[in-house]
Amino acid sequence: MRRTGVGVALVLVAALGGCGGPERVTADDAWIRLPAVPGRPGAAYFTLHGGRSDATLIDVSADIAVRGAMHESMTGAGGVAGMTPLASVAVPAKAKVVFAPGGRHVMLFDINPKAKAGRIYNLTLNFANGGRIYVGATAVAAAAPAPSF
Repeated sequence: MRRTGVGVALVLVAALGGCGGPERVTADDAWIRLPAVPGRPGAAYFTLHGGRSDATLIDVSADIAVRGAMHESMTGAGGVAGMTPLASVAVPAKAKVVFAPGGRHVMLFDINPKAKAGRIYNLTLNFANGGRIYVGATAVAAAAPAPSF
């Protein structure tokens, strides 16, 4: 397991993989950007590390938000920035998949107004094969720099 500034940040529920053994996807470097304006969405970021076989991330939720939705930021024609929703994200075997500002991220809607920067909240990552990862994510204020891992 990889250690972060938050400590050990994952728990894995193993599911059967294509090779007959457990498939292990891990997650680390998780953090949440709290919204600048109450009632607006925040965002969650993390890094996934693929296991022995391919996996597919299908949903992410947070214990401080009513719902989460995966998106990807991109620059379109004429340099116009936008986002597109993602129904799923492939996690190839032994590959690293990063959710970071300016790229893939999880929008968190209806964040609890009592959420505070500096606290650790839980993200739940659900996979198509029934696997689930729980990862602790440090909350960061809207104007604060991203944590360094």
